Amino acid sequence: MNQTFGKDEKLKSKKLIDKLFAEGKGVKSFPLKLIYTPYESEDEGLLKTGVSVPKKLVKTAVKRNRIKRLMREVFRKNKYLVTNHLSSPHAFMFIYISREEISYDKLEASMIKVLEKFNDKN
Repeated sequence: MNQTFGKDEKLKSKKLIDKLFAEGKGVKSFPLKLIYTPYESEDEGLLKTGVSVPKKLVKTAVKRNRIKRLMREVFRKNKYLVTNHLSSPHAFMFIYISREEISYDKLEASMIKVLEKFNDKN
């Protein structure tokens, strides 16, 4: 089981991010929202993933950065739930939709629910 989150797995392409928000579908499990879309890819990576914490909801940069760091770690530990079922490359964007900071355990439970909902829809 590959538990890395390397440079090739990060969502950086402006075109792909625009396509994700224009055509993507979503699933929610408070405090996370997952927006996803399939895309065409030449490389072997099946997932491109980004995380976002809105400045409007979490005011201080320190708290936003901590939440993003936790979200990336939780995804890294649990991405096997999705990668085992994917046949085509997908772009993911996880958006934090709560005003309060949440514990690692609750965030992990929410991430697992979101990934299971994604698997059910695909």
